[in-house]
Amino acid sequence: MQLKHLRTLLSPQDGAAKVTCMAWSQNNAKFAVCTVDRVVLLYDEHGERRDKFSTKPADMKYGRKSYMVKGMAFSPDSTKIAIGQTDNIIYVYKIGEDWGDKKVICNKFIQTSAVTCLQWPAEYIIVFGLAEGKVRLANTKTNKSSTIYGTDSYVVSLTTNCSGKGILSGHADGTIVRYFFDDEGSGESQGKLVNHPCPPYALAWATNSIVAAGCDRRIVAYGKEGHVLQTFDYSRNPQEREFTTAAASPGGQSVVLGSYDRLRVLNWSPRRSIWEEAKPKEIANLYTVTALAWKRDGSRLCAGTLCGGVEQFDCCLRRSIYKNKFELTYVGPSQVIVKNLSSGTRVVLKSHYGYEVEEVKILGKERYLVAHTSDTLLLGDLNTNRLSEVAWQGSGGNEKYFFENENVCMIFNAGELTLVEYGSNDTLGSVRTEFMNPHLISVRINERRQRGMEDNKKLAYLVDIKTIAIVDLIGGYNIGTISHESRVDWLELNETGHKLLFRDRKLRLHLYDIESCAKTMILNFCSYVQWVPGSDVLVAQNRNSLCVWYNIEAPERVTTSSIRGDVVGLERGGGKTEVMVTEGVTTVAYTLDEGLIEFGTAIDDGNYSRATAFLETLEMTPETEAMWKTLSRLALEARQLHIAERCFSALGHVAKARFLHETNEIADQVSREYGGEGTDFYQVRARLAMLEKNYKLAEMIFLEQNAVEEAMDMYQELHRWDECIAVAQAKGHPALEKLRRGYYQWLMDTQQEERAGELQESQGDGLAAISLYLKAGLPAKAARLVLAREELLADTELVEHITAALIKGELYERAGDLFEKIRNPQRALECYCKGSAFMKAVELARLAFPVEVVRLEEAWGDHLVQQKQLDAAINHYIEARCSIKAVDAALGARQWKKAIYILDLQDQSTASKYYPRVAQHYAALQEYEIAEELYIKGDRTKDAIDMYTQAGRWEQAHKLATKCMRPEDVSVLYVTQAQELEKQGKYREAERLYVTVEEPDLAITMFKKHKLYDDMIRLVGKHHPDLLSDTHLHLGKELEAEGRLQEAEYHYLEAQEWKATVNMYRSNGLWEEAYRVAKAHGGTTAHKHVAYLWAKSLGGESAVRLLNKLGLLEAAIDHAADNCSFEFAFELSRLALKHKTPEIHLRYAMYLEDEGKFEGAEAEFIRAGKPKEAVLMFVHNQDWEAAQRVAEAHDPDSVAEVLMGQAREALEEKDFQKAEGLLLRAQRPGLALSYYKEAGLWSDALRICKDYMPGQLEALQEEYEREATKKGARYEARRQQVSAGLEGGSQGIHRVGRAAHPVAGHVYSHLLRGMEGLVDQARQWEQAGEYSRAVDCYLKVRDSGGSSSLVEKCWMKAAELAIKFLPPQRSLEVVRAVGPQLIGIGKHSAAAELYLNLDLVKEAINAFIEGEEWNKAKRVAKELDPRYEDYVDQHYKEFLKNQGKVDSLVGVDVVAALDLYVEQGQWDKCIETATKQNYKILHKYVALYATHLIREGGYGQALALYVQHGAPANPQNFNIYKRIFTDMVSSPGTNSAEAYHNWADLRDVLFNLCENLVKSSEANSPAHEEFETMLLIAHYYATRSAAQSVKQLETVAARLSVSLLRHTQLLPADKAFYEAGIAAKAVGWENMAFIFLNRFLDLTDAIEEGTLDALDHSDFQDTDIPFEVPLPAKQHVPEAQREEVRDWVLTVSMDQRLEQVLPRDERGAYEASLVAASTGVRALPCLITGYPILRNKIEFKRPGKAANKDNWNKFLMAIKTSHSPVCQDVLKFISQWCGGLPSTSFSFQ
Repeated sequence: MQLKHLRTLLSPQDGAAKVTCMAWSQNNAKFAVCTVDRVVLLYDEHGERRDKFSTKPADMKYGRKSYMVKGMAFSPDSTKIAIGQTDNIIYVYKIGEDWGDKKVICNKFIQTSAVTCLQWPAEYIIVFGLAEGKVRLANTKTNKSSTIYGTDSYVVSLTTNCSGKGILSGHADGTIVRYFFDDEGSGESQGKLVNHPCPPYALAWATNSIVAAGCDRRIVAYGKEGHVLQTFDYSRNPQEREFTTAAASPGGQSVVLGSYDRLRVLNWSPRRSIWEEAKPKEIANLYTVTALAWKRDGSRLCAGTLCGGVEQFDCCLRRSIYKNKFELTYVGPSQVIVKNLSSGTRVVLKSHYGYEVEEVKILGKERYLVAHTSDTLLLGDLNTNRLSEVAWQGSGGNEKYFFENENVCMIFNAGELTLVEYGSNDTLGSVRTEFMNPHLISVRINERRQRGMEDNKKLAYLVDIKTIAIVDLIGGYNIGTISHESRVDWLELNETGHKLLFRDRKLRLHLYDIESCAKTMILNFCSYVQWVPGSDVLVAQNRNSLCVWYNIEAPERVTTSSIRGDVVGLERGGGKTEVMVTEGVTTVAYTLDEGLIEFGTAIDDGNYSRATAFLETLEMTPETEAMWKTLSRLALEARQLHIAERCFSALGHVAKARFLHETNEIADQVSREYGGEGTDFYQVRARLAMLEKNYKLAEMIFLEQNAVEEAMDMYQELHRWDECIAVAQAKGHPALEKLRRGYYQWLMDTQQEERAGELQESQGDGLAAISLYLKAGLPAKAARLVLAREELLADTELVEHITAALIKGELYERAGDLFEKIRNPQRALECYCKGSAFMKAVELARLAFPVEVVRLEEAWGDHLVQQKQLDAAINHYIEARCSIKAVDAALGARQWKKAIYILDLQDQSTASKYYPRVAQHYAALQEYEIAEELYIKGDRTKDAIDMYTQAGRWEQAHKLATKCMRPEDVSVLYVTQAQELEKQGKYREAERLYVTVEEPDLAITMFKKHKLYDDMIRLVGKHHPDLLSDTHLHLGKELEAEGRLQEAEYHYLEAQEWKATVNMYRSNGLWEEAYRVAKAHGGTTAHKHVAYLWAKSLGGESAVRLLNKLGLLEAAIDHAADNCSFEFAFELSRLALKHKTPEIHLRYAMYLEDEGKFEGAEAEFIRAGKPKEAVLMFVHNQDWEAAQRVAEAHDPDSVAEVLMGQAREALEEKDFQKAEGLLLRAQRPGLALSYYKEAGLWSDALRICKDYMPGQLEALQEEYEREATKKGARYEARRQQVSAGLEGGSQGIHRVGRAAHPVAGHVYSHLLRGMEGLVDQARQWEQAGEYSRAVDCYLKVRDSGGSSSLVEKCWMKAAELAIKFLPPQRSLEVVRAVGPQLIGIGKHSAAAELYLNLDLVKEAINAFIEGEEWNKAKRVAKELDPRYEDYVDQHYKEFLKNQGKVDSLVGVDVVAALDLYVEQGQWDKCIETATKQNYKILHKYVALYATHLIREGGYGQALALYVQHGAPANPQNFNIYKRIFTDMVSSPGTNSAEAYHNWADLRDVLFNLCENLVKSSEANSPAHEEFETMLLIAHYYATRSAAQSVKQLETVAARLSVSLLRHTQLLPADKAFYEAGIAAKAVGWENMAFIFLNRFLDLTDAIEEGTLDALDHSDFQDTDIPFEVPLPAKQHVPEAQREEVRDWVLTVSMDQRLEQVLPRDERGAYEASLVAASTGVRALPCLITGYPILRNKIEFKRPGKAANKDNWNKFLMAIKTSHSPVCQDVLKFISQWCGGLPSTSFSFQ
């Protein structure tokens, strides 16, 4: 699938205006967009905006902007929209079906947290996710919401599957949860499915997988149970951003994911079962895609963006137009939209299984759709929009479709009829039939609804020409089969499917009742028949009679009327039914009796009163009686009891009529007393239930009304005592005991002892029940009762009495149970054995008689064998250790594997007699390997060999035989057997035996003996391939000798001896066969040769006829001529092809010429009309006299050629004068001219031209000049070659005049002569006043390497002549041509002078520039055209740049020179030169150099640059200063006294920068404040390094390290805490050291984990040490030092001697904190220690600068005692920074 942009629905805004959500309606007619303004815009399907409405907040007091819309969805009926909002509410708006309908809120659901996403998958069900992690369900019908499942993580996305029966939620912790309302039989799991690596904001549920993506820029496709199918990783693509949203196509075959400026498309490949990525849709300036919505038919996709734009895309794979009436749009592999171009209606054809739709056809008067997929068939009705998809295996497109029935499609394929109901995805039915005529098939699908029958679908069809089958399509079973004696030619079911009409070829009409299976012939000579629509009335024609059956239940009742034409149809409407009859040219309508049709209509309409009224007008007939019965049944079902009573009265059913009369009286009385329908009264309903014999329902009705007595009376009246007593017992009726006694007495009176016993048992009287059971002859029931009650078992006499009765009745097993219960195992065992209850007997014996177990197992096995349960007997025989019986049982039960298992455990002598029986079984099953093994185990190897032999498996038989027989015996056995088979004519079997014992020659001999040559050849080819060709040849000769030529041909050809075949046929006079073989096997010419020989053998006209027949006449003549058979060729041409005669004469002449018979050849050439060929023959042999004779006699045109031939001979002999005479005789002066030119005799050539061809003289002279020039060029090339080949070539030919080397001198002399020739020619033209020609000649002179002065003179002469004598345009061309040539030989000044002669100033300047004569170029520009001065200067600069002469360039263009220094990396020179320029230029290059140094890691050198040149307050330099500061504070080794100068440099640079910032426009800006903070930090670091150099200032250094912690937002936090902790530890502040170093360890762990989220800030509460600090990118403290700290912290924490509390001062605050947490008052930091100044403050002139007096005095004392220069430098800086020191008592000297 590809995306194609269609239109912009909503234009984007300039800023962020996020489209929060979008939705398409289910009917594809509406599209909703919610903007950032919380307004819902409504569009139609064409993209036109039609409506809008504003959403509202949950509470207006918070304002209209207090929420965002996070989810939106249409209801399934497309009339409502659900809106999910972040102010914890969901509103459902009813928008109506038409545009502009009033928008009203019909539901609202208040939630406990913000709604984050929302779907509306089914009617009344809205599913939504909340910020608190719950996924809930809102029911719009009940207006209540409930939780489906809950999680602890924010719901970021929610989607449904294609059917809407399942939901999928994505959560902020990466969890994806699946839930099904209905898993549709898939069996897929519910609950947490997968944990995605990031929050799955982009989540889609496709048909075959789940696609998730998010901020990690990876797309992951998960399988149905959460395993990863595919991953598309774009994390390394710098152009890709996070994925924000996703949408699956409605068919689930494609997924689109939105990100920044891009839509990515994934398409599912069913064949490969993977996702394939299509080309992404990239749209510049689209910005982030925030919402996606797919039209329900899959044809459109809309994307909403961050800037508020909505873009619409077309999603089709391809489009096509079907018959110019329908447009087919493939929106996915499995989905096609079919649009009627005339009406605009659309139908979406979709494969529910995701199969690819291959082809769509529109058939059946362009109403029905047919489409195929690989495994299904799609059908649809365009008018009703009913679509079906059924399983269908491809049959090559041989199906035939019939669309006569509007409800069902009939498909014929390979003798099978398949029915598909439109709108159903299952085949309605499938039957075998060969009859494809729709008149021989009748389908009825719910055409007339019947009460009590939801579905009525039936099919009648022909099984064969005389058999009709009727099938119930719902149940899929046959409900009737009609075998008829004659062929059936028409059939049709009635609309209810209860009756079948069919007509046979004898025109007899039959009616078949499906329920009664009764067939009745109702009409003869039937020419027309039809059911009246909407009824069961039948109309038929019999010759001139119209027959109507108004009640088809009585087929003998027929109404007939005479007609005079043929019935052509039925029309029913307007309250009447008419039969249309054609009588001649007119059509007459016969109206049927609508009154008789009325009953059926009334019944169909449910108007039973109307039906009763109609029936009462009729006399009682069987037909009317059937109608009354029907009406009575329907009236009872509809509870129209008066009508039912009337029906039963009419039918004479007195009892039912009386019962209904009584019932009606009750109903009428209730109706009179209470109003309403009396049929709902409980007595009425109960009596109707009794009428239907549903007594339980009647009881339930009575008991619902607490009418217990009435229920009991009903049961007593029916003698249903059990039900009556049950009612009384359930309701606690006081007459219960009386009822029981009465029931018992009734049972005894009616001798029902068993029921009486059961009654006594139920009442707990066991002895009475037993007595009754025994009296009734039911000892088993008595035994069951005794066994169930322990107290009865104690009565020994009773038990004996029961057991005796049981034994008498042969109920041994139950007697055994009783004996076992009374602990009499011996009797119990006997009874079990007698009753064959061996399982119980064995279980008893295991406990009481262990010795008997084996005997019992054997007896059990014998019993099972008698019962033919041999399978079960095997194990019992094994238990009884009766192996032989077990084997017999296994063999009898055909349990062969068990038999083998048992036999393998027996000794050989016992088992050997059974193995062959088992082996025979496996041999019969053709499992020969097992049979062989068994035969061998039974010592019956010979039988195994026979088995293999009989099965034709000779190799196995042979292999087995070789194991147990001697080779010679095996060979004799097989050869003997093969000979026997040979005698029986079984040659193939004999062959296999011969081959098996490696005697193929015997087989070959056998086949040869019986003349089975094909088999003989096959064996030779297999076993003696080297003799195959000879064998074929030998057989061919034998067969030829026998006269079997056809067979001989085959073998000759197999031996690749086609010539022998041809000769065989020739020798036998079979020329046709010879020709055929030659044509087929002899190549392209062989058959022609055979045809030629065949014709030659015939001769005369026979030969001509043959060759004409074969189409080879002309070829045969040619062949004869080629073979020098000229007589035969002349004969053929004379008889048939006279026009070929000259050609044969010509070929004969050529033959004679080759033979040297020139006179005969001359005569034949002349006969052939080719005298010229004779002339050429004599010319070729240089017989000029004969040639001239023949030419003059027969071909005057050739005379000139003869003369020319003589002339060529004279030229070859260098006799130019003779040749010239001959050519002039032949009137060919041009040839003479050409020969002279070729010989280089230009003077003779010019003479001939002047005398005979004066018009070409000028052209010849020009050619002569060109030739002279070419010679000069050739001589130059030759000279260079010679020069290169000479040693010391530099001195070889460069001397002017005489050459140094002989060869080179020769070349040079020729060259010079060529140039001199050109110069002489030019001078001649000049003298003749032909200045243009002279100029051209001078210009042709070229530099030859040794005559540059001559060349220069020639070129200058050419330019001089051009300027003086030629037109200005021509002179300009010459100068422009000469100038570059002069420049090329280094004569720049000469070229420039020429240019200046014609005022070509720029060209002259360019010439001077190219010659590097810059002063001349400048002077020319200055004097002649000052515009070019800059041009010259620019080129001069470029020249200096290219030459690298930077020093010279400085004087011309300083900036260019500086840039060149930068390019060359000469930074020192660059800075040195820039220093001499202005401040701005200097600091531009200082910044460039500093940037370069920082990239190289040299921040120290960059700092030194700014120390040297100052730090200007340029904003573009701020990043450089910050980078130097960052690199400095992050670098290792700076926490020492030695690092002072580095810190001091940083401090001084930052001080200089801040001073400059104060004076600039950046004063008091955030950048200024940041640099002031950096200056303070640098001062602290410098002061710390100075204090570290003096022992008595250790605490000052430690305090400075602690003070630096308040600036960790600019410093590496881990390094700062490490240095503070180590300093505190060094001066004994262990509490602080422990806290700082513990914090340091937490920071190192956080760096490893990549996040600071786990840091605990409790130790630093109420301090000014910041919590939110940047996470360092790397560890700043080495691993060894970290381990030392870790060990120390662990040791201290184990000792528990320190309090983990920072020290506090008098403020109650942390002593190093500037801010007091309790008061919020901020103290000034001390310039010496950084600690807050609480008292003894020394203030400086600069505001905000102060020091603690004690610390200040301590610092001054240390300087006095130590004379530390670095401390003195600190004081000096403080003086500069703070505007002087507080007193002048200290000097820096």
